[in-house]
Amino acid sequence: MENAIASEDTVGEDKGAHQALEIESNLTAGGHELPRDWLARIVLIWGGYAVSMFAGNAASYAGIWYVTETTGSPGILALMYVLAFLPMGLLSPFGGVVADKRNRKAIIIICDAVLAASGVAIAAWIALAGPSVAAVAVFCAAYGFTAGFRAPAFNATMPLLVPERHLVRINSLDTLLGSISMIAAPALGIMLYASFGLQASILLGGIGAFAAVVTMFLAKLPRIAAQEQMGAWQSLKVGASALAAERGLLVLTVGVSLGMLAYGPIDSLLPLMVSSHFGGDGFAASLVAAVMGAGLLVGALALMAANPQKKLARIIVVAAFIVGAGAFASGLIPPDGYWLFVACVGVLAIACAWFNAPLMTLLQKGIPEDKLGRVMGLFTAMNGLAIPIGTALGGAIAEVTGTPMFFTIDGAFMLALGAGIALSKSVRQLD
Repeated sequence: MENAIASEDTVGEDKGAHQALEIESNLTAGGHELPRDWLARIVLIWGGYAVSMFAGNAASYAGIWYVTETTGSPGILALMYVLAFLPMGLLSPFGGVVADKRNRKAIIIICDAVLAASGVAIAAWIALAGPSVAAVAVFCAAYGFTAGFRAPAFNATMPLLVPERHLVRINSLDTLLGSISMIAAPALGIMLYASFGLQASILLGGIGAFAAVVTMFLAKLPRIAAQEQMGAWQSLKVGASALAAERGLLVLTVGVSLGMLAYGPIDSLLPLMVSSHFGGDGFAASLVAAVMGAGLLVGALALMAANPQKKLARIIVVAAFIVGAGAFASGLIPPDGYWLFVACVGVLAIACAWFNAPLMTLLQKGIPEDKLGRVMGLFTAMNGLAIPIGTALGGAIAEVTGTPMFFTIDGAFMLALGAGIALSKSVRQLD
């Protein structure tokens, strides 16, 4: 009799667990009812974003190569990156506030429309007045301005559409699409630049942004409940408090932002490293960019295939060590070691894909949905400010030390950062 009762209890528990799992599977990560066509909506949204990203990367690379070719200055290259990321860093906290208060779909559409109009206007400017560093600078600034509002709204929207079990995969899409774009976009950007001029590349960026406007307009997004109206600064304090309440997430977010501080100058100085240290041409520089993209692709695919649900913080620590070792070794390669440099870039690129998606997933799981936009705004701001500050510092240091030595110094910083994050008890508790 006791065995029968125990058996019935076990069956009851199994049924309860199964029902709970079934209910959970019908909810998004944000706790909303899961749309039946959620996957189709994701494909539509990310399809338009992929076209925009691909075209934007081609335009950006053409502009960066134009600046590299005409100036050869680390300082001016760094300035382009500062113009692209500083507005994003300054504006994204307020973008996060807007994302929690207003229609996120409308915010995303407006940002893409502004970027599309900017691309067309700048292309016309170049066609009439000729290519210039100023035109590239304005395009970079337009990207940074729109990203400051678009990124928090876009990242805060994903938990409304996606089951929690697929968050890591969806968050890896940004890296995946970016890596595919990095493989082909540099070649396309240089081809357009060489064949039709800088204006054709910039125009392509505007057309790509318009494609994102169309797909987002067609997509259906769940509406969030209206939030209590409060001032912008008060809203920012609420977001900061929500992040500070989770000490492990705070430490990890600051750590990843410091990693972006170190990564920014590496990315911006790659073309100069190829041209000045290895004596490479535009093809050699685009090949390094393609290898960087291929490494990111491999890393993102590996993360999507594994779809880890636990030990996400540990993945970030491992990534910091690999990137640090790759950058450190790159700076020690002699001028005749171009292919060894390409290999180092490929290895560190694989690990670069393991930062944002795990952290984004931890934030989306650990922060209440009604405060998520503000926290995403803070996260975007920290990264957005870290990249231009790091790029500016890196450019200035590279002017003094030389680009190869800077890579070694930067790699040592990343290794120390990885060790610091690994030693944090609050971060280990996240796993």
